[in-house]
Order: sequence, then structure tokens, then C-alpha cells
Amino acid sequence: METAERFRAAVEKRDLTALEDLFTEDVRLYSPVKFTPFEGRPMVLGLFGVLLRVFEDFRYVGGFEGAAETSADGEEAPAEVLLFRAGVDGREIHGIDLLHFDEAGRIKEFTVMVRPQSAVQALGQAVLAGLVADGLA
Repeated sequence: METAERFRAAVEKRDLTALEDLFTEDVRLYSPVKFTPFEGRPMVLGLFGVLLRVFEDFRYVGGFEGAAETSADGEEAPAEVLLFRAGVDGREIHGIDLLHFDEAGRIKEFTVMVRPQSAVQALGQAVLAGLVADGLA
């Protein structure tokens, strides 16, 4: 099973343990609500713990694969885009997860984009509250 498929299955099952092996140790996650990335496997897994609690009715609805330039080093890397829908605080979110892979097929960079703005704001507030509650912010 490819990394993106394993990632998708782990998220849909809300299985944090299965996610751990899919990320590089120095993974970077670019969030729609924070200017600087979340860095490192422990922090990204902590964030996913919050996200899996915050999102309501999370589901992937499609995907595309190819290659794209990474933010960290500007090098082109294999990539996959997963489209999703979810709810946060009664608002529906449309979004994408852009996954970049290293040579071993693990996720080295992860970018999340969501719309509309009101949902981004609700997501940011809910995630911050969860990070604070978990001692991560």
C-alpha cells in the first residue's frame, strides 16, 4: 500500500499510531492558521491528535498524484493531493492535504489548505484550544 493510501486509511480510522511511521523525523506541516510550520514528528503527531478530535465527519473525497516543489528546500519531490470535507463547530470545510515524500516514501512535508475563511477561523480557534489543553502551545 502506498504511503498516501496508508495515510488516508490512518486518518479515516483516527489511528495516530499508524501515522507515526509515515512521517520523517523532521517532517514539516504548513497549517492554514499558523504562519510558521509545525516541525518534527512529535509536534506533528500532537497536532494530528488535536485535529482528529476537532474535525467532525472528516472524509477524503478524491486525490491527485504527481510531483511538486517543496517549501523547505525548493526541490521537486513526489507529491499527492488529497481532497477532504469536514465540519468544525457546525461549519463545513473544504480542503486539501498536499503531501511531499522523501526517497523512502515517507511524508517529509505536509501542507493543509482550507476554505471558507469563516471555517478557517473556527478551525484555528478549536486547534489552538486543543493544543493548549494538550500542553503543546
